[in-house]
Amino acid sequence: MANVKIPTPLRSLTNNETSVEINGDKIINIIQNLDQKFPGVSERIMENNELKHFVNIYINGEDIRYLDSLETKVNSSDEIAIVPAVAGG
Repeated sequence: MANVKIPTPLRSLTNNETSVEINGDKIINIIQNLDQKFPGVSERIMENNELKHFVNIYINGEDIRYLDSLETKVNSSDEIAIVPAVAGG
């Protein structure tokens, strides 16, 4: 199981959990299993089978967009962070 850090905007869907343990061998499977356990997560971070532009996912500190995106492989010791982009000026 990988440890997934949950950002504040999604915690209302995860019973206010700050992190959860989720099974999956790729990021897409992690998202699907996260949505199965906590319905509504996927629609908040995905659109047309892609990550929404304002959502970043990091695996062990590396942005998955620079790896294999949603097909990035996940090991049980990996730490995954879902990070919504912050706008400001």
